[in-house]
This record gives sequence, structure tokens and C-alpha cells, in this order.
Amino acid sequence: MSRRALVAGLSLATAITATTMPVAARELTTTFPSTKFPLGTPAVPTKTQKAVGQGIDLYNVRAGSATQGYSVTVLMPSGRDYGKRETADAKAAEVEAAGQTPSVQQMTRPGVADSPAQEIFMVRVGLWSLQDKKKAEETVKALKDAGIKAKVDYLGDDGVETTGPWNMNVLMIDAKKFAGSYGASLGASVAKRETTSAMAKAAGALAAINGGFFNIHAPQALRGDPLGASVVAGKLLSEPVAGRAAIVLRGRKATITELKSTITARSQDGQRLPVNGVNRPAAVDELVLYTEEWGAKTPAVEGADAVLDANGKVVALRTPGAAIPAGHRVLHGTGIAATWLQEHALEAGTVQVDTKLIDVRSGRRIALTPDLNVVAGGVGLVRNGRVKVMAKRDGHDSVNMILRRHPRTLVGTTRNGSLILATVDGRKPGETIGANMVEAAELMRWLGAVQAINLDGGGSTAMVVGNKVVNKPSDGNERAVGDALLVLPKK
Repeated sequence: MSRRALVAGLSLATAITATTMPVAARELTTTFPSTKFPLGTPAVPTKTQKAVGQGIDLYNVRAGSATQGYSVTVLMPSGRDYGKRETADAKAAEVEAAGQTPSVQQMTRPGVADSPAQEIFMVRVGLWSLQDKKKAEETVKALKDAGIKAKVDYLGDDGVETTGPWNMNVLMIDAKKFAGSYGASLGASVAKRETTSAMAKAAGALAAINGGFFNIHAPQALRGDPLGASVVAGKLLSEPVAGRAAIVLRGRKATITELKSTITARSQDGQRLPVNGVNRPAAVDELVLYTEEWGAKTPAVEGADAVLDANGKVVALRTPGAAIPAGHRVLHGTGIAATWLQEHALEAGTVQVDTKLIDVRSGRRIALTPDLNVVAGGVGLVRNGRVKVMAKRDGHDSVNMILRRHPRTLVGTTRNGSLILATVDGRKPGETIGANMVEAAELMRWLGAVQAINLDGGGSTAMVVGNKVVNKPSDGNERAVGDALLVLPKK
């Protein structure tokens, strides 16, 4: 089989290994790179440039071309589209018995800084061009009629060798010229999701991108809860996942690091109890702090609520399931935490909540001053100018997250402290394929980032400039998300 056929069809009988393109070391600045695009066939990408404001430039970047088509992937007993060799062989035998011609493919989920490579096996049937998706769908139906679950797959999504295409939007914000500031928004409330464009418009932002992951497993009305650190105007509104990457914004300065926190409730009688979380659903035996920004009632479960005023005075002890009064906070306890509140949070007494936000890299405490904003990342990508994908630490070391290509929202900082915001559109066969995690890291290095992280992606990926969404969200419409990173004008 020719090399062209291998790229176009993934050679269904051939083992495949994901590869990455090395990027030459160089001085990294906010100047758009003149070097060749780091993914696919090396070539200088096409780009357009638009000035957004003083020190802010927007680039649309296109590279590569579509040469891949569709195949049918047979699902394993686990429901996944991959498994161990013996499982794949057994499933292939079922497919053959149903009158179809299967092929067992081997792929390698690449190793990253904190997780070794993983060999996986897939069972596929057929190969069709980009224009022949209906034929693949007919094969899925035939397999279904034979009692075999399968799905149509676009081969560009696999995460292995490809020619593209890619469609990116990049905001480069020059630290020496930018006169505005950076901020974060959770919208009207922590609990409720909002679109990036709505948050940008409400804040009068010049530009914005979607923030970190949010809790899709919470009840519908509470899914805006960020899965990681969130600080807005100096208020900690969501606690960090200890050691997870985040971007710390103070004025016009942006720093990427890892965070942790310690939050302690201290009653008037000197008793202390750790606060387990901020503005999120409580688990058994947990103490959770709710601020007025939560925008919802405390959980209506067995436990106790202590309502605190701005000075920590206990103004009420109540049954859970009520709203947080304006200008107040509520300590909500379940199990042993509820018992602690009942014994130590006495009405007219005080309970002080001591909060420490710690930069894990430096070990220093971060002051929660009004100019501080924090947006949590999903995965660390680049550290000190080198690709360093920390997927396992950040809870994303699956085949789907590391190997597969998805739309991506990325943020990075340069040597001179400038900020790079980027979106990579994906899930649009023939138009743009997105990026896997290692590719995302290579893209940020190519753009000039010496520190970079992955934010929420997929259907959440959105970049807003001048109150307009400039990328093409994969859902077809902009998705409501948990938070957003804002680029604000000079006051």
C-alpha cells in the first residue's frame, strides 16, 4: 500500500502508532511564528490578522488538507470502542460470522509526562471516502441487525498520523503594549451555566475564551460549578483540586502554575474543622461553604446550616435547603460536620473561615486581593518551554482525552509575560479535526508559549472577540459553560 493510501485509510490491517512533530528550540515571543505549522505535512499555514485593541491581535490560522474518510468501529462488551487484543479478536470473529470483513487495528495512546503509553486494539469494518458516509451508516445498520453494536468513525478523529485540516483562532496579547487587564467570570451565579459571549458582554470585555471544566454530573441547575479553582475579584468561589494547573490573573499579569488551598472553620470556642469545598454539592460528612454567588439553595438533605454575616457572626442555625442571604455566607454540614456546627456554631457567636490559596510551584501564599482572578485548567501542557503533558495528575489520562482529537481551548504565557489564547476547532470532517493533547502542547510551543495549559474543550470551546463568537463551536451553537477568562479594556 502507498504512503498516501496509508494516510487516507489508516491501512486497516496495519498497526498504527501516534507520533508527534518536534519543534526546534528558539527564542519565544508574542510575534506570530514564521516557521512551518508543527502538525501534519510541514508547510507554512495561511493566516489572517486583525487588531483587536492596543497590544491585542487576532489571527485565524488554517493548515493541512483533508485526505481521510470513514470507517465503522465495532464496540466492545464494555461499550468502549477499544479493548485488549483478546477482546478485539473475539469481537472480530463475531463480525466475520455476521458476514462482514473485520480488521483488528493496534494503536498506541502516547505516553505523557505522568502516564506511560498504552496499547489498544480496535475492530473496524470497511473504508469509505469523505463523501460516502452513508455507506458506512448502512454497514452500521447491517451489524445492528446482526446484534452487533457499532458506530461510524471519521478517521481524522483517531489521533494518529493525519494531514489535517486544522482551523485555529489565536489571540496574542503583548505584555508591553496591552493597557487593559485580565479577569474571570462565573456569570450571574456559580451554579448556573452561561455562554462565554454572555459573560463577556456583561463584563464589557474586549475578548474572552471559555474557562475550565464544570460539573456535568451535578443536577441540571447546578452544573455551572467549576471543577477546580475559581477566584473572581479576590473571592474564592470554587476550591482548587490540589495540584491541578490553573492560570492566575492579577491586573495585566498572567501566571500559569498549580494550586492548592486550605480552608478552616474556627468557632468562637476555639474548635476547628476543615472546610472541604466551596460552592459545590456536599458529600457525606463534609463541611461546604456557600457564598451568595452560589445562586442556589443549599442542599435539601439531612444536616445543618450556619448562616454567617460578613464578620463571621452566626445569625441563624437552620435546616438545609434555603437560599444564601445577600451579604452572607452559609456553612453547610452533613454527618459529623453537621454535628460540629450544632455544637460549636452557636447563635450570636462567631465562626471565622480562614482561607489560604497556595502556589504549589513556589510554596507561597497567594493574596486574595480584589485584583486577583483565577481560572482552573484541565491539563498542564507545556512547562518551562518543554512539552510536559500532566494528564494523570489532572484526571484526564484516558485514551479519549490524550489520543483522540477534539476541539481545544488553550492558554499560554511567553518569556516576556505576554498571554496567548487559542482555540482549535474540531469534529467537522473535511473542515477541521481538532488536536490531541500532545498536538495541543506542540501547537502552544509553536505559538511561543513557555507555560501552557488545556482548558475545557469539545463543544465548550469558544472564543469571543467584540461580542462575537469567532470560532465554530462543534455543537453548531455556543454551549453554556461554567466560567470564562476575560480580556478587559483599560478603565
